[in-house]
Amino acid sequence: MSIELKDTDVIWRNARLATMNPTFNNIDGKNNYGMLDQHDLIVRNEKILAILPTDSVPTNNCKIIDVEQRLITPGLIDCHTHLVFGGNRASEWEQRLNGVSYEEISAKGGGINSTVNATRNSSVQQLEKSAQKRLNALIAEGVTTIEMKSGYGLDLENEEKQLNVVRALAEKNPIEISPTLLSAHAVPPEYKHNPDAYIDLVCDSILPTLWRKQLFESVDVFCESVGFNLNQTKRLFDAAKRLNIPVKGHVEQLSNWGGSELVAEYQGLSVDHIEYLDEKGIEAISRSGTVAVLLPGAFYFLKETQRPPIALLREYAIPMAISTDFNPGTSPFASLRLIMNMACVQFGLTPEEAWQGVTIHAARALGRANSHGQLAAGYMADFVVWDAHNPVDILYELGHNPLVYRVYRGEMTRHDHLNHFGANSISNN
Repeated sequence: MSIELKDTDVIWRNARLATMNPTFNNIDGKNNYGMLDQHDLIVRNEKILAILPTDSVPTNNCKIIDVEQRLITPGLIDCHTHLVFGGNRASEWEQRLNGVSYEEISAKGGGINSTVNATRNSSVQQLEKSAQKRLNALIAEGVTTIEMKSGYGLDLENEEKQLNVVRALAEKNPIEISPTLLSAHAVPPEYKHNPDAYIDLVCDSILPTLWRKQLFESVDVFCESVGFNLNQTKRLFDAAKRLNIPVKGHVEQLSNWGGSELVAEYQGLSVDHIEYLDEKGIEAISRSGTVAVLLPGAFYFLKETQRPPIALLREYAIPMAISTDFNPGTSPFASLRLIMNMACVQFGLTPEEAWQGVTIHAARALGRANSHGQLAAGYMADFVVWDAHNPVDILYELGHNPLVYRVYRGEMTRHDHLNHFGANSISNN
């Protein structure tokens, strides 16, 4: 392949490229992270222009960055988070560890309703300040794309407030944010005895109003015995379908209600949690192309024992994404690397499956399969340079950060508290 470079192009050289690109398979058919050595990664503006053997890349006056045999991977994608909320639930967790039941805590105003109250009573500035701290931690670990849900306002005013915070974070940070409307997260206190009326409010007012304001790009629901039933979920999905809004679902976390089959019926982006997913549900999402999103942080924090059906998901070739599920009640972990480790230890994923879960499959779960999650020509120039040799190193040894450079849309951020390249690593030929 011949290529003509511009002076403004950037060549990343002497890297080990874990492309996560399935076209770079080995002869034996194994992907092995789509690993390439002795290839240059060429960036033009916000996108990857090409990946070529080093000896075929022409020389001119463009910038060359020698990464000295370090590892480059796609930027991490955290495809399921509840990052914006008021207050925290640390005291509730301590109470549970001291033997107080969740029912007792809820009776005293705890549980999700405490977060709803704290969110409603927080200003936009307060919500943004607390969410920014969590986002900083994820950015520092190499996250370049993240999903953020509403769902702690549970009325038009406060759902809009949450999503406005998400918009502000997107405008102020070098990260792409996918906003999701999760008004059907729980029944708010004022609708405790009439959940159908609340679904009416969501379908007839909250969803269309905030969609017109372009505050979200997909609709989520907690379809479960303690959330919303299949009929209520269907009404929500029908409302989304009328406006051509993609859907997804928190499903099969606590029981098998058939929520995954319903998501598949609407060609949903993802089914999330899925500990109780059965083969019938797997067959359905296999036909629809829906991604299975695994959330080991909540599994760990809640001390669950029912694991997702990993063997069946593999058998049906279901793409498996993984995510932090950052939220105050069940997964307060602002570390996607930790979650990758948990996915391997608790759910039995291979390290390569964990990497696919935060790159190519996470991109697909957010409707970005053709632009994010791989090192490939035409994809966004979102990637990370690690002080490591193999991808497994990133999730194996926790407690220190091996990130050296984080590149978002072609713009490089250097992390000064980490080891760096030598003084001659960046040059113009």
